[in-house]
Amino acid sequence: MKVEERQSIRVGADVGGTFTDVVLIDDEGRVHTHKVPSTPPDYEKAVLDAIEQMLGGAGSKGSEIGQISHGTTVATNAVLERRGAVTALITTRGFRDVLELRRIRAPQIYDLFFSKPPPLIERSLRLEISERMSADGDVLVPLKESELPELVEKLQEEGVESVAVCLLHSYAFPRNEQAVGEFLRRKMPGVPVSLSCEVLPERKEYERTATTAVNAYVRPVMESYLKSMRNGLKGMQIEAPLLIMQSAGGLTPEEDAATRPVFALESGPAAGVLAAALTAESVGGGGNIITLDMGGTTAKASIIEGGRLAYSPQYEVGASLSAGSRLLGGAGELIRAPSIDIAEVGAGGGSVAYLDSAGGLRVGPRSAGAVPGPVCYERGGTEPTLTDANVVLGYIRDGELADGEVRINPESARRAIRDRIAGPLGLGLLEAAEGIHRIANARTMRALRSVSTERGRDPRDFLLMAFGGSGPVHAAGLGRELGIDRILVPPMPGLFSALGLLFSGVEHHAVRSCLLSGDSLRAEAIQKIRDELSTALLSQFAAEGFQADEVTLGGSVDVRFQGQTSEIRISLEDGVLLEAGLRAMEERFEAEHERLYGHRSDPDNPREALAVRVIGRAGARGLPGTLETARPSGGSAPDRQAYFGRKGEAIGVPVISRGELTEPMEGPLLIDEYDSTTVVPPGTKVEVDEQGNIDMRIST
Repeated sequence: MKVEERQSIRVGADVGGTFTDVVLIDDEGRVHTHKVPSTPPDYEKAVLDAIEQMLGGAGSKGSEIGQISHGTTVATNAVLERRGAVTALITTRGFRDVLELRRIRAPQIYDLFFSKPPPLIERSLRLEISERMSADGDVLVPLKESELPELVEKLQEEGVESVAVCLLHSYAFPRNEQAVGEFLRRKMPGVPVSLSCEVLPERKEYERTATTAVNAYVRPVMESYLKSMRNGLKGMQIEAPLLIMQSAGGLTPEEDAATRPVFALESGPAAGVLAAALTAESVGGGGNIITLDMGGTTAKASIIEGGRLAYSPQYEVGASLSAGSRLLGGAGELIRAPSIDIAEVGAGGGSVAYLDSAGGLRVGPRSAGAVPGPVCYERGGTEPTLTDANVVLGYIRDGELADGEVRINPESARRAIRDRIAGPLGLGLLEAAEGIHRIANARTMRALRSVSTERGRDPRDFLLMAFGGSGPVHAAGLGRELGIDRILVPPMPGLFSALGLLFSGVEHHAVRSCLLSGDSLRAEAIQKIRDELSTALLSQFAAEGFQADEVTLGGSVDVRFQGQTSEIRISLEDGVLLEAGLRAMEERFEAEHERLYGHRSDPDNPREALAVRVIGRAGARGLPGTLETARPSGGSAPDRQAYFGRKGEAIGVPVISRGELTEPMEGPLLIDEYDSTTVVPPGTKVEVDEQGNIDMRIST
């Protein structure tokens, strides 16, 4: 699946809830960009239309494209909207209700009215089979194969479209699960079967079952989407590999994404964080960055330390705060899968502003999305949104945006906020709009704090990198509240995630559960598992056209103190692990435990290793220092009235393009671009650095 060198045109496409961003780099290294409204439920249509238009603009043919990298929310939306496949779960007799029991977690522990979300798979489709293995591999109950034909008959009667199989202890002893899977695949061709030993070969029964169930639930949706995408590409004579961004960063071939879509649920957000990590070393600050990706539907935050990404062992989809948070949980669908540590809240340009039953002003998490969109788009929206508020405040210009795909009518935004918010609250129009803006900031702060202070990090030790269509609009206010005095807005901020897709490499993960403690926790034991996983990954990369010397392998171990139920993932040093390296790993674990939880365990409390992981990466290009865009830079624009809530009225503010910022300036200032606007409030100094980033210095 390796890209041929002669086909040098690359395309990155990121589908969001409101806009679809497509970036094309031609054979001369010029960047072509296109931002179009998303087209739910047929999200691929916006991607295909944009690629076709861009090929025409670049004077190129579809056959000249060498690679398409894609980030998509299709699988995530299927979970959020509960429109996945009719799915059945087959499990060991007595474990039918694992999905119902979940973990004893609640997002608000004193909320007496909290109800656990209903399982994705209803009880009548959670079927049991006679078999049982012990944790040591002893056969307690042999697999009763005579039950399998009756099981198939039941599945067919219920019109099941996808099947998840999760048997007890199959992460270590998968033969019964594999036998069931082989039978189902033979008797029910065309119905995808997801085995937990193939999706997530790890201990923890609920997490493994939940992740396999989500994979089965979204698998037909993802398969159908990728099939439609491939057919559309063929119609344009594009035979290039289609690579899908994974939640953990890194791309995977479409065939793997179709089989294991659960690993691509956070596909789009991961690309933006990855792009930020690729630029971390060149922007100073020790490579310490907090990222803010604020788009049309959600706001996402992540943390980069010393240029290294932070990873989370699990996260939830559908909760009010989707993150691998150790403080929250239980409100969404749990995914135990490698992912970049991203916290996500429902706060974006399309977030709806409304008055609750008590007359209080609320913003989000419900979004107007691409259809009908904010009121100012005049595409049928009637409820005011955050974008409407930012238009009223003067932060977003009126007229055509995104090559005329969207036209902003400020009067529509004013009318909606006046009628729905300002009038009922007895506020002035600008006060109401500022209130919407500040409440959205408060929601976004939940994500920013989740990846920083909740993990023992001081935000003041980091830069804030803001991107997404709405990120640069809100960055200064959020940075000031966090105590961060330096904010960076990268080039093409509204298309930054799509840009990150272009420079990502192929990535695969392998994991094996273990239980090493006391005398068994030795360097050679960990190294043996690591070597076996590395060999398997290298074989997978070889099948995709990568030589062993093109693949970079990194390892980690899940570690905990004996008696704990949660573990911390600790990276392994490169090379052969020796006893000295094991001691260093244990010290890093204790230091991280103290940073997260405020203490270390007793010196004589043994440490336990629960899983060994290996990540393989190949084909990453690295984000260049500068990119030549084929789009002409914007010229001077007239001053715009903008409101900063200081003097009680809007003031005239200079409006410039990024290219016109040739020397340091001081706010108030608005920097308009094709894909976003950077708001520079009064008293803030701003300049463009050598990499083309807008560099804001805030007086906190």
